Amino acid sequence: MIAVFVILIFAAYLAFLFPMEVKPKKEEVKSPKYVAQMKKLWSVAQTAMRERKPFRAEKALLTILKFDEKNAAAYNRLGILYAKGQRYNEAVECFEIAQSLDNNPASIHNAGLIYLEIGEYEKAKMAFEQAIQIEGDVPARYMALSKAEEKLGRPKKAIEALENAYELDPNVATLRQMLAIYEGTGDEEAMAAITARIEEQITRDNLAKRKKTSRTERTRSVLKRKVKKRV
Repeated sequence: MIAVFVILIFAAYLAFLFPMEVKPKKEEVKSPKYVAQMKKLWSVAQTAMRERKPFRAEKALLTILKFDEKNAAAYNRLGILYAKGQRYNEAVECFEIAQSLDNNPASIHNAGLIYLEIGEYEKAKMAFEQAIQIEGDVPARYMALSKAEEKLGRPKKAIEALENAYELDPNVATLRQMLAIYEGTGDEEAMAAITARIEEQITRDNLAKRKKTSRTERTRSVLKRKVKKRV
């Protein structure tokens, strides 16, 4: 027993003095045949999802994952497929795996949407907040967070999230969601203020549309004159 202990100590001593050189692993080069096959499977999956053929799409995506088990994009797409089929537990699992492989805010956001759908509002809120920390310039993230906060009975937090969304993309729809929340709380003063903001936004939107139409008409007029000159 003592001899074995001495041998282990000596081996550790040698390893310390003469550590083995660890060579970095080379990335495996994929063959052209493999790359072509994967492209074909992706094409099949995307076509099947567009044509609403879930079983065919699922089969293609699972085949991709059979050959590339760390393909975050495939897990994310499979999660979307399961969510559409109301297979929510499987969808969440796919989104969580995708997020663990690639810290992608879209996967986290998608998981949050599923939590929102099944009534796990606290989990949904946490998911949306995490997605916002990674990518905080997407209005949809704040819109979803607002819905979770509203479901949790926190209208002030819901309004705050909507204000962030509106700051990134000013539009009437976001203001109307704020109005709906204020109507639910019975805050008449806030309702009046939001109604005024909605009217102002509609005026700005109409003005922008008229300017765009005017520019388009001027461009068409210029093109017509150029065509006439050439003729």
